[in-house]
Parts: sequence; structure tokens; C-alpha cells
Amino acid sequence: MSELTELSIAQLSVAYREKSLSPVDVTEACLERISAKNDKINAFVLVCADEARAEAKAAEAEITAGNWRGPLHGVPIGHKDLYQTAGIRTTSASRVLENHVPDEDATSVARLKEAGVVMLGKLNTHEFAYGPTNDSSMFGPCRNPWDTERFSGGSSGGSGAAVALGMCVGATGSDTGGSIRIPAACCGITGLKPTYGRSSRAGIYPLCWTMDHAGPMTRSAEDAALMFQPMPGVDGRDATVPDRPTPDYAAALTGSVKGVRIGVPKHYFFDRAMPEVANAAEAALSVLEGMGAELHEVDIAHIDHAAAAAMVIYLSEGTAYHEDHIATIGELYTDQVRLFLELGNYVLAKDYLHAQRYRTLLGHAMADVLAEVDVMAMPTLPLTAQLIGQEAIEIRGQSESVFGAILRNTEPFDLTGLPVLSVPCGFDADSMPISLQIAGRPFDEAKVLNVGHAFQQSSDWHSRRPPD
Repeated sequence: MSELTELSIAQLSVAYREKSLSPVDVTEACLERISAKNDKINAFVLVCADEARAEAKAAEAEITAGNWRGPLHGVPIGHKDLYQTAGIRTTSASRVLENHVPDEDATSVARLKEAGVVMLGKLNTHEFAYGPTNDSSMFGPCRNPWDTERFSGGSSGGSGAAVALGMCVGATGSDTGGSIRIPAACCGITGLKPTYGRSSRAGIYPLCWTMDHAGPMTRSAEDAALMFQPMPGVDGRDATVPDRPTPDYAAALTGSVKGVRIGVPKHYFFDRAMPEVANAAEAALSVLEGMGAELHEVDIAHIDHAAAAAMVIYLSEGTAYHEDHIATIGELYTDQVRLFLELGNYVLAKDYLHAQRYRTLLGHAMADVLAEVDVMAMPTLPLTAQLIGQEAIEIRGQSESVFGAILRNTEPFDLTGLPVLSVPCGFDADSMPISLQIAGRPFDEAKVLNVGHAFQQSSDWHSRRPPD
């Protein structure tokens, strides 16, 4: 991997201001990396090379003239192909939108653009974000950079794979059932799902209105803090975004966890995980304990019904959004996604209401836990990335679907809308990444980012790279 594509957002920011590096050179290094490696993993589905070079030159000129916009100025990133980009094709990896070119940017795209990022292109996704593996896309599956026979995780698989392989310094993702944290865990990078409503979803194609979240995917918690900084804020196009101040996330990264109370829910999250995964997560917690954090075993009431409730809500809201297209051009969807959209027609209103009432119950249960501890921590996933097309897996003697298993640990936090950070914490016997997720109180992204940052100051899992 080129030395330039190894650098973090924080490092690039300093180098640009010192004029020891140019955004033009870093952007060119990323484009060369994409050209050399994208065929291997199928992460980028559209490369905007000319536009990226022009943006990099403009950033260099502004920085040289003393008009530095902030830490993201001149930093090359990619956007999940669910995010609308004005004048640039946005397909949601579906033939339904194969030739769609939006007139305006998604709010997050516009805010990152204003912060000075260089956009390298669009990244692969599970079709309309409706799946956790990124193997159902009109562009073909996105492959895991650690083992190309395995899935990258989804739905933001292109984002996870591209960041892991050094094609871009950061990427946008969306998370409805785990779609930022799943590919982050599968590909060995860091991913932040913020509080529901913290960042605008305007201009991001919805999967599930009441569970969609937008956030950054980077190599470290520090970079996640820097990339997320411009994304929050009131938006007239998204009524779920509250009018509340945005803290300085990077300034909150003290690296200290002394006295931080970490709740550890062994039931559901650990006891149904692969032993290697549970052991790696426990080892990570021991590192944090050694840094002064306090570990407290906790129980989350009613947690066992999370998957059932989430599925009812996906099916109902997804079908409501796609009902016109599924009725008129349904043949353009992949078989997998079309099946889910058709199944949604059979969910009863009372089932949807029961699922929404359960969300309230689960939210109260998590609030009760977080009244006693500062954050909770557990494995991001109960398994590691499996083979593309694999349908079943055995965990602790129990056979289950890969689809269900991969969503199990992430879905509860989409249901409750709490902020969660996924950070790498080890590898399994097949050299596939394992991750820990850290969940906090509503709108306390700063706390979960700091706990993740502290762990990364005492470990090097996030700095490991896939084989070239």
C-alpha cells in the first residue's frame, strides 16, 4: 500500500497545512490504488477521477492561499451509492435507478463538500441497502479485502472494503439494521452509527424511515470524529433532526477512560457468539479495564425479541417506500430484494404497531441500564465474515441463517436509536477481523468515540491492513 494512502485524516490535515503534502498527490495515490485494486473487491462502482483531480487542485489552492476549511479539507473520500450526488449517477445498486442522475446532493454530501473533501466516486451497496452482506447488487458482490471469497458485510460493503484497502481515507455509510457496523467489523475498520436524527438522512435513499441512520466509516475513532463533525445540524429536509448544538468531537478524545463505567451484557450478545469472537471482545474489555474503566455485567430486559421486531419494521416500511416500483417494474429488482418487498405486503398493521410498541419497551430497558453505566460494550457481530452465498452457519452447536446471525447484535441499537461505534479488536483463526461495539446514551457520540479512541491508543488492531 502506498505510504500516502496509509495516512489518517488527522495526519493529512497537519501535512496539508505544513505544505509537506499536497491534496493533489494524495488524491492521485488513491486513484492509483483504486485502479490497481478495485477489480479485486468491487468496492467502487463509479470513479470520478477528473472531478476528484479538479477538487484536489482547488483544495490545494485554497489551503496555499490561507483559506483552510478544517481537518477534512483536501481529504479523499467515497460516498455510498445510496447518497444522492448532484450531476453524478446514483443507483442504490439497483437497475430500478440504473441511469438516475440527481439534481442535488444529499445533505451529508453537501456538508462534507463544504468542509472541503475530495470525492473519489460512488461505492457499492446491497441493493437499496436491503441486506447485510452486499452480495445482492446490480454491480455484483463486494468482496472482503481480507479474503475475496468472503462477503464484505453490508449494506455499506463498498465503503468498508474501500477504506480497509486504502482506496479512500474515509467513506459515508448508512445503518438501518447494522449497515455501517457490519461492514466495518467484517473489513476491520471503524464505523460510527450516530443517534437517530443526529445527522440528516435527506437525499439518502430510505430503507426504513424510522430506523435509517447516516454516519462515517474510517480507519480509526479519531478519524470518525473528524469526518462526522460537519454532518449533524438542523436540516429543513429532514424533520427528525433536532435543534441542538454539535460538540467538538475531536476535542472530546481525551484518551482517558478512568472511572468510565462499561456495562457488559453477556446474555444475547456474548453467549450466542462464536467463542473466538466472544473471547476477543472480552480481551478488549480487559484492555479498557486496565486503563481504569470499570466493568459491570448488565442485563437488557426484553432483548430477545429485537430481531423479530426489526424484521416486521423493515418489511412494512421498505414495501411502503417501494410499492409503486415493485408493482410496475418489479422485474428490475434482484430476486433477494424483490422477495422482501413482496413479503412486506403480508405484514398486518397490528404487527407493525406491536413492533413499534416493543421498540419503546426496549428503549426504556436500555435507558435503565445506561442510568447505571456510561456505555455498554459487546461484540459487534456474533460471527466473522463468511463465504459469499453462504446461507447457514453453526454457532455453539446451533444452526441458523447467516442473514439472521449477522444482524443479531447490531439491530437492537437501530431499534432504540442509540449511538454506537464499532472498532476492530482481533482476528479469528482464518485471519478475519473481529470487532467490539460501544453503545452510549442518546446524542453522546463524544463518549463512545472517546472510549473507542482510548482502546485504539492501547491496541493496534485498527492499524492492521489486508494482504496486498
